[in-house]
Amino acid sequence: MEGAPNSGRRRRRLERSLTLLQLFLLASALILVAGGAALGWLLTRTLESQALEAERSKLSLYVDGVAGPTLIRDGHVVVTRSGDAAIRGAIRSERDIVSVKVWRADGTLAWTNVARGRIGRRFPLAGDLAETLATDRASADIVSADEGGEHAVESHLGFARLFEVYAPIQSRDGVRAIGAYEIYADPRALDALIGSRRRMIWSAVALVFVALWGVLALLVRRASQMLRRQNAKLRSQTARLFEANRLLEANALEAVETLNATVDAKDPYTAGHSQRVQRIAVALGEELGLAADRLDALRFAGLFHDIGKIAVPDAVLLKPEALTDAEYELVKRHPEDGARIVGRLRRLEAAVPLIRHHHERWDGLGYPDGLAGDSIPPEAALVGLADAWDAITTDRPYSPARPLADAVAEIVRCRGSQFAPTAVDAFLAVLEQSPDVLEPPETVADALVV
Repeated sequence: MEGAPNSGRRRRRLERSLTLLQLFLLASALILVAGGAALGWLLTRTLESQALEAERSKLSLYVDGVAGPTLIRDGHVVVTRSGDAAIRGAIRSERDIVSVKVWRADGTLAWTNVARGRIGRRFPLAGDLAETLATDRASADIVSADEGGEHAVESHLGFARLFEVYAPIQSRDGVRAIGAYEIYADPRALDALIGSRRRMIWSAVALVFVALWGVLALLVRRASQMLRRQNAKLRSQTARLFEANRLLEANALEAVETLNATVDAKDPYTAGHSQRVQRIAVALGEELGLAADRLDALRFAGLFHDIGKIAVPDAVLLKPEALTDAEYELVKRHPEDGARIVGRLRRLEAAVPLIRHHHERWDGLGYPDGLAGDSIPPEAALVGLADAWDAITTDRPYSPARPLADAVAEIVRCRGSQFAPTAVDAFLAVLEQSPDVLEPPETVADALVV
């Protein structure tokens, strides 16, 4: 009977495990997406920085190699407006270069290939030029071409964006900057290079992280399949164990029934006693409106209430004379012995206290534990009354059967002393409504007149 709840619990545990695996897979996907985005952004930024630096270095070296020998003399940047046709030709040959300016450290434009009328003019030092001269560090960036001031010329060259480079011109001793190159180049080739590598990086990152997530998904799927297989195997094993346990309990119950039949067979005077007690006790329980599970326990308790008498010697059990005190003490042990025998079967677990206490009395003078009043299990009180009724209406070696009217009167007389009041009330109701339950049937009508 416990298989269904256990199966339900296992199914819920399996569902929780599968849900946790799915949540793990979803969390892994979110973590991988976040990690991929962060890594892609970092790699892209690094690529852009490296590409800008490489292009800056290339242009700076080229311009220095072309213009340096002419414009740098005796450790100074000289201003020149003529004799530089070779420089301009070399710069034009580098198709990406749009504009070149050569600055002195005081902000004087020493040379340029565009709008040459500016040569020799001194401009306020500011921005990247001032920083390059002050820090002796080069810089490079892609900027908008619409800046004003001395950059106004570049804004009219037809480019929306330009690759801007500032590179210091160092003194021979390398201690200070004596000037700076300001170079503008067409950024389209650089943009194309950065864009292609950016796509390559993002594609590689996406591929790697999708592959990682795919591996995780495969592992989670295999783990889910393994959990399902193990759960199915466990269900199968549990079903087999449950069936084996059911068969064992059925066999054990048959053995108990056989043992109980042996007890009834010891005394020809009490043949069928257990079945009659069972029938009467269940009728009383139904009259009291007991639940199905309590009636089930009552049914077993009524059938097996005297099974403990298997341990009582036949000489005592069948003795026609009054029992000695020692013999009576031996007989009084049968409720405990019966409870111990029946208690070995889980199927009869609920019947154990009913068997043990069916000889307790309402006034506390019963056995084996001397319980009184409401401390006696109600079903045990019903078995006790049914047992007493069958005993006084059946011929025994030590006592002949009493007439039905006398037997009913005895039950009523012992209400509140030997028998529980509710049990007696239920008995009288059954006697009135279903007299055939209480044998012998031919005397029932006489009992009702009393």
